[in-house]
Amino acid sequence: MMTKKSKRICTVIALAALAGVIFCIGEFASTSSMLRTVLQLGSIYALVAVSMNLLNGFTGLFSLGQAGFMAVGAYTFAVLTIPVAYKPGVYYLYGVADALAGVSLPTWAGLLLAGVLASLFAAVIGAPVLRLKSDYFAIATLGFAEIVRIVVASSPLNRVTNGSLGLNSIPGYGSYYTPFFVVFICIAIMVMLMRSSYGRAFKAIREDEIAAEAMGINLAKHKQMAFVISSFFAGIGGALMAMYLRAITPTTFPVLLTYNILLIVVIGGMGSITGSVIAAFLVTAAKEWWLRFLDVPMVIGGFQVPLLRTGFRMVVFSIILMLVVLFWRRGIMGQNEFSWDGLCRLLRGERRKKRPGSKNSVGGGAVNG
Repeated sequence: MMTKKSKRICTVIALAALAGVIFCIGEFASTSSMLRTVLQLGSIYALVAVSMNLLNGFTGLFSLGQAGFMAVGAYTFAVLTIPVAYKPGVYYLYGVADALAGVSLPTWAGLLLAGVLASLFAAVIGAPVLRLKSDYFAIATLGFAEIVRIVVASSPLNRVTNGSLGLNSIPGYGSYYTPFFVVFICIAIMVMLMRSSYGRAFKAIREDEIAAEAMGINLAKHKQMAFVISSFFAGIGGALMAMYLRAITPTTFPVLLTYNILLIVVIGGMGSITGSVIAAFLVTAAKEWWLRFLDVPMVIGGFQVPLLRTGFRMVVFSIILMLVVLFWRRGIMGQNEFSWDGLCRLLRGERRKKRPGSKNSVGGGAVNG
């Protein structure tokens, strides 16, 4: 068992090592480096996956509206931060609304307002939608995501969202380290939230709503809070995506994006922040990098390898996902988080003892229960 001082020292060393890896990649990798791309895109998915896990995994509310809140955040950021000099070229067909013609906020303000507007939308729709249960709640939030995508492309908003043409000339990161810095702060805030009394209330609602209410937990208040906070960070994730792509259209945030985020949450473990972060980078690397060679026709000894053509990597990726789900039904981390004590047990080859009353024991991985 490690002491608190030892844990702090190990944490500082680990964070310093991680920062060193990110710094080295930023210094030596070219701008077109696939590793660089995977790390930046993976960090965005990690933030959105953790925000979704806060609602689905920790509070037990099955939401499918993450793409909608990302779209709200992305468009809010883009509309408010596109440089004034570029707006005539961006809104060349419909023109820009007079109220926005001279508006160009700094990046930090755009990120903050992206999260705020997404959370305001969540607060408005949360009042009626949170009265629904399980599948009905999921369908309602899925409908919201589709409504957002259709509304931003509608003609009444042409002078704001530029309709189906979308927005370009969106300010980029400026620095390679920007997304990692923003994502680290956001996830750290969510970690502190889950360790607070509010986080314990969320978990109590997930386990048993009736028991939670009997303990004095206001169900409506805490569900609304979880929904709004999750949407706030999803909005920031959408803004980071807009910065990454530098151009967005209504088709940038389809329902499929929500399913991809849900996939990351399930693979990592429902109710595990560590699992969501790990799965975000693994899934992104597998889809965008490691399996790319399967899309390229290959000839060996004059014989063309069958099946290797565009799109085959997604077939293999789907098979891998099926295997992961079969052998790790609770995800990579389950409902557990990384801990230095768990890592020490893993290195010593020890297994955690089964707690009285627990349904299954936890192996000797670097987790705590």
